[in-house]
Amino acid sequence: MTTLRVLSTHLFLNQRLHPGLLELASRSGVAAVEIFAARQHFDYTSREHVAELTNWFRSNALEPFSMHAPLFPDREMGRAGAPACNVLHPEKSRRIDAMDEIKRALETADQLHFRNLVVHLGEREDSWSQRTIEYAITALEHLGAFAHPLGVRLLVENLLSEATTPSHLLIILEMGHLPNVGVCLDLGHAHITVGVAEAIVTLGSHIGSVHVHDNHGIKDEHLWPGDGAIDWPATVKALNALPAPPATVLEIHQSFGDATAEIPGRVGKAFTLLAGNASPSESRKS
Repeated sequence: MTTLRVLSTHLFLNQRLHPGLLELASRSGVAAVEIFAARQHFDYTSREHVAELTNWFRSNALEPFSMHAPLFPDREMGRAGAPACNVLHPEKSRRIDAMDEIKRALETADQLHFRNLVVHLGEREDSWSQRTIEYAITALEHLGAFAHPLGVRLLVENLLSEATTPSHLLIILEMGHLPNVGVCLDLGHAHITVGVAEAIVTLGSHIGSVHVHDNHGIKDEHLWPGDGAIDWPATVKALNALPAPPATVLEIHQSFGDATAEIPGRVGKAFTLLAGNASPSESRKS
């Protein structure tokens, strides 16, 4: 699969994002990164932090392809009690707060010049209803109007909730007349829910990027490709059949404890697997 190779900084989520980590990503053979907007990792409210990364990107070939919208407004990922950024929440004030927090991260595109913003619609417990559709459309219209002058496209992600199955995401986009909003297909989430093959067929040309990680079909483990149960040869074949190859974003869990020196090799093997040049068993070899 010939496509843009992107590494999500989710791999370093428990660390402050600094030029050294971006250099490590660059040495891993990727062309771009997806910056995960979590304040303990990338403080999008800090002018100094934004400027530090902006200056590094100006001097290096690695590009900021996308940003993952914040999931929580604090530095503890909600562990200290901060409410999640949920644009589908029943309370209007919570929906407004969530959109405001996402816009704080989004406005850094004025300096970082990323092209896409990956957005979560709600949380795992959110159900599917007419109200859900209305809230989702309102949020995407509002965020889209804010993103457009910055040159950023919104990509909604399929999650593990009833509200964000591939077919329901299409209903939201069609009912909202949102042709400029695409989809970030999360392969791990699809594997746990409707299945990877069905998700790819359903979303088709709407897919703007793909979150790549593995699991065993039960928990959202964010394993390296080949370490779980996803059928990678079939997945690669299905993605290659799309009208245009989407960017592939490797989104691995941050708590693996890989030595820094091992990360470029693991990243390289993952993309070799995605290119169809290695079997899953070969990708696991160190």
